[in-house]
Amino acid sequence: MQLPENLRAVLEALRRAGRPRLVGGCVRDWLLGLSTKDYDIEVAGIDFETMHRVLAPFGATDVVGRSFGVIKLRLGDREVDFSLPRRESKTGAGHRGFAVAPDPTLSDAEAAARRDFTLNAIAYDPVSDRLIDPLGGQADLQARRLRHAGPGFADDPLRVLRAFQLAARFDLQLAPETATLARSIADTFVELPVERIWGEWEKWAGRAVRPSRGLAVLEESGWLRHFPEIAALRGTPQEPEWHPEGDVFTHTQHCLDALTGLPEWPAVEAPRRRQLMLGVLAHDFGKPATTERAERRGVLRWTSPGHESAGGPLAESFLRRIGAPLELTAPVVALVISHLVHHHGAKADYSDSQVRRLARKLDPATIDDLALVMTADSLGRPPLRSPETLELIGRLKARAAALALAKAAPRPLLQGRDLLALGFKPSPAFGPLLNRAFEAQLDGAFSDPSAAQAWLERAVQDPDTGLGRCGRP
Repeated sequence: MQLPENLRAVLEALRRAGRPRLVGGCVRDWLLGLSTKDYDIEVAGIDFETMHRVLAPFGATDVVGRSFGVIKLRLGDREVDFSLPRRESKTGAGHRGFAVAPDPTLSDAEAAARRDFTLNAIAYDPVSDRLIDPLGGQADLQARRLRHAGPGFADDPLRVLRAFQLAARFDLQLAPETATLARSIADTFVELPVERIWGEWEKWAGRAVRPSRGLAVLEESGWLRHFPEIAALRGTPQEPEWHPEGDVFTHTQHCLDALTGLPEWPAVEAPRRRQLMLGVLAHDFGKPATTERAERRGVLRWTSPGHESAGGPLAESFLRRIGAPLELTAPVVALVISHLVHHHGAKADYSDSQVRRLARKLDPATIDDLALVMTADSLGRPPLRSPETLELIGRLKARAAALALAKAAPRPLLQGRDLLALGFKPSPAFGPLLNRAFEAQLDGAFSDPSAAQAWLERAVQDPDTGLGRCGRP
């Protein structure tokens, strides 16, 4: 393993006092050929005071985790965790219901058994340059299999949600025996604090490469029932001519994978990834309540009229359920409600007014965001492809780009200060007039500050504005 030189120097010093091992995600990522900046070092055969004494000359240390046998060492621009092997025993309900006791005498095999999954229980000895893999984690990693490390897995319900996001991030399948164990503890979900639930969902939304695998883990583990907005998608039928892939749950899985497969995806930053992934996840939440068998062009078909608007409140309730930050609600709900806008009367070029109003409706999401959601939705129907739909989306993007509205909503050119500059005193009449001005701007009545001022000069002459009662000084 290629390690930073300053870390190698620390490991060499530790080797003279104890038995250092790189453990956890850094070893897993290295075996997968992925880069990592986070290193976790477990040091056996040493006590806490000695470990602290060895580390102190190399940089600032933080011993906030003393009771757990953990020291954080600042090495240049990174912080590295050094810990003693430890024993854990269940003392109560939930993720925090453990008694933890550092035990430097633990063997490599004993230390590995307390970890969550076998692929996270592989250790690397930097001294002998060898892997220590008592639980067969390498074989599981090569088979893309997510298997629990031992019976202690059942003591921590958060590990099921960890399986959910790990499967999505590394394209893994849940081992049958792990799925069985997860089903046996499904009722313990209620013990988890919502902030920890969001922590796992955030990793799924921001880091998944095959997000459908995460939904599969929730279903196989019996934990899908804790997210009823998603669970309701399973078994909701779709018209085979339009959706040959199957029910709405299967469609959503395909859409999510299509999103992460788009050429634009690697350049999308983490905060935006979260709202796009959650927008695609929730885009059809309204279908279970609106799906019906109805006649279309003389043929009985499965349809879901109005499912976009019906999905908005369900998306909001889902985001609350998983503890998502409040700032995600508005953009995700806007993307859900508008995800079929390209199919509603846009057979010709989009008018400037349509684009402006759409950008305003989506804010703080953008038309570029919506285009990615709509593209993923269209591609999530294998083997069906619709060049016509992709063309509609492309035309919308082009029109928005021409208006400089692809990445931002229009902002009002006229504000209260413009009325004050004309000599009017603050008045309740300002609000209605400024709303009228913004509507006129969206309709194309003016598009630059000078034209906006000219429009305002004319508008204030209208006695119906109520400004006459304010009077100019």
